Amino acid sequence: MKEYDVYGIGSALMDFLIEADEELLRQFSLKKGNMHLIDENASAELLKKIKEYNMQIAPGGSSANTLAGIALLGGKVVFCGKVGDDEHGYMYEKKMSETIRSNISKTNILTGHAITFITKDSERTFATHLGAALHLKKEDLIEEDIKKSKILHIEGYQLEDKNLRETSLHAMEIAKNNNTKVSIDLADPGLVKRNKEDLRNIVKKYADIVFANENEAKAFTGKDEEAALDEISKLAEIAIVKIGRKGSLVKKGDKIIKVPCYKVKAIDTTGAGDMYAAGFLYGLCKNYDLEKCGKLGAYVAAKVVEQIGARLDKISKEEIDKL
Repeated sequence: MKEYDVYGIGSALMDFLIEADEELLRQFSLKKGNMHLIDENASAELLKKIKEYNMQIAPGGSSANTLAGIALLGGKVVFCGKVGDDEHGYMYEKKMSETIRSNISKTNILTGHAITFITKDSERTFATHLGAALHLKKEDLIEEDIKKSKILHIEGYQLEDKNLRETSLHAMEIAKNNNTKVSIDLADPGLVKRNKEDLRNIVKKYADIVFANENEAKAFTGKDEEAALDEISKLAEIAIVKIGRKGSLVKKGDKIIKVPCYKVKAIDTTGAGDMYAAGFLYGLCKNYDLEKCGKLGAYVAAKVVEQIGARLDKISKEEIDKL
């Protein structure tokens, strides 16, 4: 018996959320809908320029958001990340520890952060300084917790930097040797394009579950929707391609499941993919069939886009039971 549902590895980032127009994105040379890595100086300059905007601050990071969602649904999770020995680092650790088991280490480097621009069409664009998150090492992993987990979940952002990739590969080796499933979220189309062959090799060797939206799937395979799903399913046991308002596609073996989305008024799409993964992985850990996993993922993803921010603060047991 496994003690934990999911052990997640990811960038521990504070989110700075700003509602902005597209002119602001052009001013900062940011491509709408993408994640842009910036250094500490560029980040300081950007924060200085946007200080007059209303800004929400909250703990974030793709994998951490997914784990927070699983915990909200009632799952047992462990998050592994790295923060700075600073105000934001302590804030991050305190908030995460309220709901999940924390495997967060500290360094004297600035806590990473993601400046998230939310445009009127609900799209989000990121300017991210990884900071301390870049310095997660193999020694920071709690190997016993990986062994005790049903699933190891890794965000694609951990597979680009050489050091982070080495740490993630080490974790995946532990998982493979201890009957722990490996889940990978491809995370960002730009990242996929830059690392296509490496990601393909990693997915083929380690992944049991792969999450991608339609743009990431296209970057990964060169194909659209069902053709991309088919390609990914040849590399991993379960392939999921999210296609926005058209819902999502799930494939295992020869079986394809089309999951509709739940129609809501979208305010901010930040965290929709992370929450979809949360619902889906929670369902897998509870041995739900794939259709039910997909519906649960779609439901919590719909709930999170009704608000500003990447995480749901609450969802009633009655809502989940009814679903």
